[in-house]
Amino acid sequence: MTDFSHDGGLWSARVIGAAAGSAISLVYLLPKGRREAAIRFLTGVCCGMIFGGPAGLWIVRKLDVAAELSPQEIMLAGATAASLTAWWGLGLLVRLFARYGQRPGG
Repeated sequence: MTDFSHDGGLWSARVIGAAAGSAISLVYLLPKGRREAAIRFLTGVCCGMIFGGPAGLWIVRKLDVAAELSPQEIMLAGATAASLTAWWGLGLLVRLFARYGQRPGG
């Protein structure tokens, strides 16, 4: 279960990582409008906040660098990766549905 303690450093890393992941994603897949940008940004931030811890732990275990990183760095990396992935996934789904989601004859 996620630790919801009052450690400001971990919460700051989580928020910064989630926002950074969403911002970085703008470079890779630009939104077509303000609504899409807002929805994708909020989804990225939420996913980074929720899945930042587990994603960070998974990343450092796969790369075998847990001993070299602080908990804040692990959280920052995890939140950024989770947010970036959410942005990309949602952006890709929006584009696919826009292209192939039309009803036949409509």
